[in-house]
Amino acid sequence: MQNVLVVGGAGYIGSHIVKDLCDNNYHVIVYDNLSEGHREAVSCNDFILGDINDSNTLNSVFEKFKIDTVMHFAAYAYVGESVINPEKYYKNNVAATINLLSSMLKYKTKNIIFSSSCTTYGIPKYIPIDEKHPQNPISPYGSSKLMVERIIDDYHKAYGLQYMILRYFNAAGAHPDGTIGERHKTETHLIPLILKTITGEIESIDIFGNDYETPDGTCVRDYIHVCDLAVAHRISLEILSSGKESKAVNLGNGIGFSVKEIIALCEKITEKKVRFKISGRRSGDPPFLTASGNYEKDLPDFKPQYDINAIIKTAWEWEKNKKF
Repeated sequence: MQNVLVVGGAGYIGSHIVKDLCDNNYHVIVYDNLSEGHREAVSCNDFILGDINDSNTLNSVFEKFKIDTVMHFAAYAYVGESVINPEKYYKNNVAATINLLSSMLKYKTKNIIFSSSCTTYGIPKYIPIDEKHPQNPISPYGSSKLMVERIIDDYHKAYGLQYMILRYFNAAGAHPDGTIGERHKTETHLIPLILKTITGEIESIDIFGNDYETPDGTCVRDYIHVCDLAVAHRISLEILSSGKESKAVNLGNGIGFSVKEIIALCEKITEKKVRFKISGRRSGDPPFLTASGNYEKDLPDFKPQYDINAIIKTAWEWEKNKKF
């Protein structure tokens, strides 16, 4: 049984990965400072409250458990906030990751799966985006993710660290069993915001720009179910364990939906109207952002199982009956 340290495992994406790994007989150790995550979301027994800036606590975990692989989700992830407060993002997302890597080197843990982002690409030069697309991030958040990608690759070359870098597009949905789902302390994601207007938790949502060169004028994005992400991480873990080459892989469905299309689908599934207002464009929002969705070479055993309707349905069930 492999020992997998999931850093940031109490967060939205991390908790779904933890549940999938536990269900597939991995020994999972969750390490989280709960600044954004929820203890109630963690389904494994080994939970350590700690920050990756804290070398003593981090090293004690590596000392106690012989860690085979680290999965790293412990990043701040609000693009707008990163523009206002870049220091917070570079300290946590970059400097603290170096601290984590130092512990890995000290205790000879050679495998890492890093949660990256399509924001590392910046404004797309072509659509759909593949892994060869130039990386030119336009926010400190995207820059921090790209910096860590490059640091990990340098550690690979210098110290033999093996890695899988997974660049998400828009993670969405909730676990079908209703036990865990999306619950951010500050919500910025479109689907939960739409559903919160339906439950009455918030009054309305903003559509940031309706004059883009898209079919209905609103931005088009690629949504992937969080449980599909979990499977992709488990397959990535199997790839690393088999000693195959390190690589970076985009994770999306390869299909784009506009803001207005998502609103219409939410209205159809919930049978309720969504309140929204048109606001000005946000700086740096590209009209289209979709992944190539081609996994035959890099993740040959992976194929997303949830379409956009299933994504919204699971998110809606969670929003109505959330456990925490």
